[in-house]
Amino acid sequence: MDYNKIIDKYYPEEKELKKLLIRHSRDVADRALSIADKHPELDIDRQFLEEGAMLHDIGIFMTDAPGIHCMGKDPYIRHGIDGAELLRKEGYPEHARVCERHTGAGISLKQIKEQNLPLPEQDFLPETLEEKIICYADKFYSKSSPDKVKTLEKAERSVAKHGEDGLKRFKEWEKMFE
Repeated sequence: MDYNKIIDKYYPEEKELKKLLIRHSRDVADRALSIADKHPELDIDRQFLEEGAMLHDIGIFMTDAPGIHCMGKDPYIRHGIDGAELLRKEGYPEHARVCERHTGAGISLKQIKEQNLPLPEQDFLPETLEEKIICYADKFYSKSSPDKVKTLEKAERSVAKHGEDGLKRFKEWEKMFE
């Protein structure tokens, strides 16, 4: 798979949003690949890891987040679901799962119901090692501050805003990946 062709299809012009998407995705991919390199015992699919990390935010253009140049209509929390729909249409269902499961430390059905989130009523929790690594790596980079890398403590605080369950998952990943 050539993830650059997919990015170019949905982001045909060299605008700020495309630059931000590529910068953020590359940062996430590099961190994810570094985790895979540190842990050969996990037998991670490096090619899939890079592809999934480069495409995990492909759906952001469909959302309304002007602070990061997104001028779509959907609430930003739907960017993973939107990206998953795009990738399924492209014939990449495994990559689509990365999109829909990377938000926060995953989003549970319980969270969706309790917080009345505009998402389909199902669990969107990372299951495979690759999904977990990409989700974990993503928490260290913010598209609103692309030049900064979050410390572990700041990443934890960011995840904690969405509930204790997500923080618990994130801390389990810390033990696995750090």
